[in-house]
Amino acid sequence: MAIFLRRAFSYRNALLLRSSGLYGHDLSQLISFPSCDSESPPRVFPLRALDFLGESRRGYAKGRKSRDESAGNTVEFLPDMGPTIKDNASSQMDAAISALSGELSKLRTGRASSGMLDHIIVETGDVKLPLNQIAVVSVMDSKTLSINPFDPTVLKHIEKAIVSSPLGLNPKVDGDRLIAVIPPLTKEHIQAVCRVVTKSCEDSRQSIRRARQKAMDTIKKLQSTYPKDDLKRMEKEVDELTKKYIKTAEDLSKAKEKEISS
Repeated sequence: MAIFLRRAFSYRNALLLRSSGLYGHDLSQLISFPSCDSESPPRVFPLRALDFLGESRRGYAKGRKSRDESAGNTVEFLPDMGPTIKDNASSQMDAAISALSGELSKLRTGRASSGMLDHIIVETGDVKLPLNQIAVVSVMDSKTLSINPFDPTVLKHIEKAIVSSPLGLNPKVDGDRLIAVIPPLTKEHIQAVCRVVTKSCEDSRQSIRRARQKAMDTIKKLQSTYPKDDLKRMEKEVDELTKKYIKTAEDLSKAKEKEISS
């Protein structure tokens, strides 16, 4: 490295001496360095040349420092992915609760309910429609339902669909409507229906847990980008959401079992 620097100073010195007009002038402002070759005379450099090199080095150093400072001031802000992850998980958990509600509404209890016939599909010609889209179901008393079709010509089709359903109902025609009396449940039937409720609740819990696992997998993919504190916060929010929906599923199932047993 020292040899390289001496050669560089030698070449630059020669050019500067030629251009600066120092030939024939006072050489008191010159500085000499010993040559690499012991037989060669010392190499002479003007102080102006050394000043020029020094200023160049300082200028370069200052520029680099300013670039480092500007780079250090750059701050990257990461978006908060928590709300997005929660919304996606909540949407899937809502679907699980809706499916559970639909399954529970299909189960017959000892009391009349206007929604207990909603799942029945009525076939009229080439068209299949849910009963609640072609008729109004109302509760006459705790043991009796009234089914009023929008079009009286489909009354027989509605009657056939209700009789074919697993509810065990046998409606009677009363003018332009049907009257369905809810028969009392036997002990064996109550136990069977409660087992169905328990299974439906467990299926809902599994769907909710699958939604939770998907959310947790998404959070794990952010480990290389987000701080640990943010990831833990997201995981805690998803766990709280999961507990909330599982409790909702369990409350729906308990209410249905109570309705069946009463």
